[in-house]
Amino acid sequence: MTVLDVEPLLRRLTGDEKHAPSAFSTLDVLWVLYDRVLRVDPRRLDDPDRDRFLLSKGHGPAAYYAVLAAKGFFPDGWLDDLAGADSPLGHHPDRLRVPGVEISSGSLGHGLGLGVGTALGLRAQGRLEPRVYVLLGDAELDEGSNHEAIAYAGATGLDAVTAIVIDNRSASHGWPGGIASRFAVHGWTAVTVDGRDHDAVAAGLGQAREGAPHVVVAVVETKGS
Repeated sequence: MTVLDVEPLLRRLTGDEKHAPSAFSTLDVLWVLYDRVLRVDPRRLDDPDRDRFLLSKGHGPAAYYAVLAAKGFFPDGWLDDLAGADSPLGHHPDRLRVPGVEISSGSLGHGLGLGVGTALGLRAQGRLEPRVYVLLGDAELDEGSNHEAIAYAGATGLDAVTAIVIDNRSASHGWPGGIASRFAVHGWTAVTVDGRDHDAVAAGLGQAREGAPHVVVAVVETKGS
């Protein structure tokens, strides 16, 4: 299976066309994560040594649902009833209803702080193998909570954390020198890649190193283009 096989699954999710650009912007990165990077298994959802993936950009979860279905976390028939009265798939992902979802999200600005807390919890338990991956949108970096998480993770060398920022130039304010520099100034390792190039995304994720959190800025087409 390839990402081309996921696209028909994604198109089955209807009723949230407003957030379609948000969903499509994440599709390739999500596929690379679940196909090449994350150590997760739908048969062992509670494995304490699994990697954790947190979708902070939760207001457009259709691509996330499609990838989870493609990887066997839940039946693909669920995709035909997005936000139905009895559907577990809502417009925002619910960790209590959707297998494989680590956090309920949708209100922007919370995922990275939760990721930092998750990594600290794993460290306190002596679990040093799992990594924590957090997918954010560029616009939610305007939230102060993300700035605090970036600064704290860098200052404490929280190297279990990898952030992936989907950059579709939708932020109101931006950052001098670009998104990567916003993280690097706080001690993160940072790389910017083409968010549609699977090999480049995988290589960028592989550049994390010991002693520092890591961020991959995945550049995609401008929102609305």
